[in-house]
Amino acid sequence: MASLPELTTGRLLSSWQVDVPALLLVVALGALYGWGVLRLRRRGDPWPVPRVAAFALLGLGTLAVATMSALAVYDRVLFWPAAVQNILLDLVAPLGLALGDPLGLAVRALPERAAARVRGAMGRRLVHLLTFPLVSTALVLATELSVYFTPYFETALRHSWLHEVMYLHLLLAGCLFVVPVLTREETLPAWCTHPVRAALVFLDGIVDAVPGIVVMTHGTLIAGAWYLHHAPSWAPDVQHDQQLGGGAMISIAELVALPFLLAILVQWARAERVGAAALDRRLEAELVPAVATAAPAAEDTPAPDLVRPWWETENSAVAQRVRQQRPER
Repeated sequence: MASLPELTTGRLLSSWQVDVPALLLVVALGALYGWGVLRLRRRGDPWPVPRVAAFALLGLGTLAVATMSALAVYDRVLFWPAAVQNILLDLVAPLGLALGDPLGLAVRALPERAAARVRGAMGRRLVHLLTFPLVSTALVLATELSVYFTPYFETALRHSWLHEVMYLHLLLAGCLFVVPVLTREETLPAWCTHPVRAALVFLDGIVDAVPGIVVMTHGTLIAGAWYLHHAPSWAPDVQHDQQLGGGAMISIAELVALPFLLAILVQWARAERVGAAALDRRLEAELVPAVATAAPAAEDTPAPDLVRPWWETENSAVAQRVRQQRPER
């Protein structure tokens, strides 16, 4: 491994390398998403621009940064770039992809038969199991812990093909939780309403901080043999490097939880408005014919006597006193 120059702020922003599998994935996802948006626009069916921006910038952009920026250039000589890289793939990129709602776009843009196959795949029992909120949260936590506290991570540093598998593993694990909660309500159980989802996202924010806390406070070096051997002379102490990585993981996890929660709250407010409007339309549709039907009968029926106040009908001492005090009408 060639010696790398010291990682400065300038090199952090300017150092890039091409990761062919990751680049192919970014291009393929971007091309498919763009095709779907163009297909909808050609038939006069708009697709929200904020969704396109979230998918392209926060989703694909984060995927490119994690796999081809200075984080990828230096991840084999410093632990903290690898830790940031992994948390971006596990939390930030899935959030951007989910906000773009690619599955919803596919259902609307594809021909009816292909769209039916997509809906059928989303309705399968295995998908429901993997996207069940508690199961998907446990899978995300298990993925992060297995990366750092098994030979998985150090072996991935030695073998490029396994490193690419780890990238994909982290991305898919994050998507299993984020995508259903934000866009695919049909895969969630009926009790997973917007308030419940907001609570789950809050809980997930706490759970996502656990790996960072464990990494930062862990006494044993993670992939210690590798980093002790490959650390350049300008690098910080390996133990300090690991603490920096754990702290970065905690910070990013908590920062991601806020926009995730805000997205759920916005969806909740929108669903309440839609529900209220639908209820208004239903009441209007049901009450107007009822009033029209009852109107002719009201013309032939004498008006009922008004209910008299209790103090005019009762003979109690209190009622008599009220009658005496009230002026005659």
